[in-house]
Amino acid sequence: MQRKLVIILGPTAVGKTDFSIKEALKYGSPVISCDSRQIFREMTIGTAVPSEEQLAEVKHYFIHSHSVTGPYSAGRYETDALALIRSLFDKGHETLVMAGGSGFYIDAVCCGLDDFPPADEELRATLTERLRTEGVESLRLDLKRLDPESYRTIDIANGRRVVRALEVCLMTGRPFSSFKTCPRKHRDFGIEKIGLVRPRAELYDRIDRRVLQMIDDGLVDEVSGLVRYRALPALQTVGYKEVFQYLDGEITLDRAVSLIQRNTRHYAKRQLSYWNRDKEIRWLEL
Repeated sequence: MQRKLVIILGPTAVGKTDFSIKEALKYGSPVISCDSRQIFREMTIGTAVPSEEQLAEVKHYFIHSHSVTGPYSAGRYETDALALIRSLFDKGHETLVMAGGSGFYIDAVCCGLDDFPPADEELRATLTERLRTEGVESLRLDLKRLDPESYRTIDIANGRRVVRALEVCLMTGRPFSSFKTCPRKHRDFGIEKIGLVRPRAELYDRIDRRVLQMIDDGLVDEVSGLVRYRALPALQTVGYKEVFQYLDGEITLDRAVSLIQRNTRHYAKRQLSYWNRDKEIRWLEL
């Protein structure tokens, strides 16, 4: 029997954690997380890390495994995840379960990353300073003008992603999306992708209720403890940047909650748009 990686993907709050645990128990597999934020140990509530009970049911990898203070990329995830996958197959597993909503990380594992140019640190520093002083909207408008395809497909609420895409556009004179054309890398195991979906109204209701639960669970306190890290790429994400605005006195807590709910719904919509191009995904409505 060919060794196989089963990838459970889908928009935020759709129910990937519970579904992936059931699949892992069925195959006797751990769950390999493919989430670009749950990997950071300082971020728990705002990233919807699996509960202690869920983590106890099945061993999870890449949950709270790194610090926000150290840079981590999809390229590094490709290397780390493939090494883990091969190690687990060598230990006798025939089917492994991966779960997450980070499309770029999933693509890195399945196809390999394209040959992007190395970073221009000076240009990146300039764009990062613009992100800090002007906000992501200004950079998004530049990206929309230079590379409409990337504007449509990447997470444009993620300041770090926008900075990187814009950096490549300005540095090379080519759209960031034009680099995503190299041949797919060979993997010595089969890959099955299962995409989870729900009716939109139900998904949005789950998102709204989960944000309220995050507030009840102490999201504001979690973000308060991360103020000294707020300029780091990992913290430029939905749920954290809105609470930073509240802590700065720019908006009320009710407004912060409303923005988190809205921005998370928009993020879920972009996730689905990103995956709709992938004909290998078998979609399952929950």
